[in-house]
Amino acid sequence: MIIRKSQQEIEGMARAGELVYETLQLVADQLEPGVTMLELDRIADEHIASKGGYPTSKGYKGFPAALCISPNSMVVHGIPSAYAAQEGDLISVDLGVTLDGLVADSAVTLPVGEISPEAQRLLDVCREALGAGIDQARVGNRLSDISHAVQVVVEAAGFSVVRSLVGHGVGRSYHEDPQIPNYGPPGKGVRLEEGMVLAVEPVVTAGRHDVRLADDHWAIYSSDGSLAAHFEFTIAVTADGPRILTPWHETTG
Repeated sequence: MIIRKSQQEIEGMARAGELVYETLQLVADQLEPGVTMLELDRIADEHIASKGGYPTSKGYKGFPAALCISPNSMVVHGIPSAYAAQEGDLISVDLGVTLDGLVADSAVTLPVGEISPEAQRLLDVCREALGAGIDQARVGNRLSDISHAVQVVVEAAGFSVVRSLVGHGVGRSYHEDPQIPNYGPPGKGVRLEEGMVLAVEPVVTAGRHDVRLADDHWAIYSSDGSLAAHFEFTIAVTADGPRILTPWHETTG
């Protein structure tokens, strides 16, 4: 069941989204060679609490941290660890924030210092794919129009979309209907209506789309060890077009 949100709920989610952005920007500002993933998680957790919010991932199905932090070939769902960032790393940071009972969800992949041209191209393509998907989140379009737009951008660049991971509805809960794959033909699925709120999130690898689950049953890696990128924004479908509830600032990635 897809839950359409009221205008009041959308405004509340926008406030949660602003806190998501603030927190991700704080993490980006602190990300440099030598900083540990645990330290970044502490910084995020404390900032969210100071603003009256709660990190939605913390305790979700037993997840122990505020942030999902996934370096390099780790695609998503990394538990923050003592790993210290190194020059040239790509660090994917995924964050949900609950504020006044409403959830906003976002992710960015951040470079550490100077990165390779191929790593930069991966980031650029993943961001472009996100933008293409968001542009399809319009009243009257079909759900798979988002999916198809993402796939076209990613595969035209020679990269792969991870097919086992999807975007989703969000708002009253962390993960709501519908699921939003990052591939597929256009013109399929439910018709988009005003008030739907979606987390659009391309997950892209520089190699194959296959992934493997780590022994901790959380972290997911690219099977071939290729670099991964993950960008996600929470989007409201409105009469005036898609509204980004987690602000889109180039300084976050």
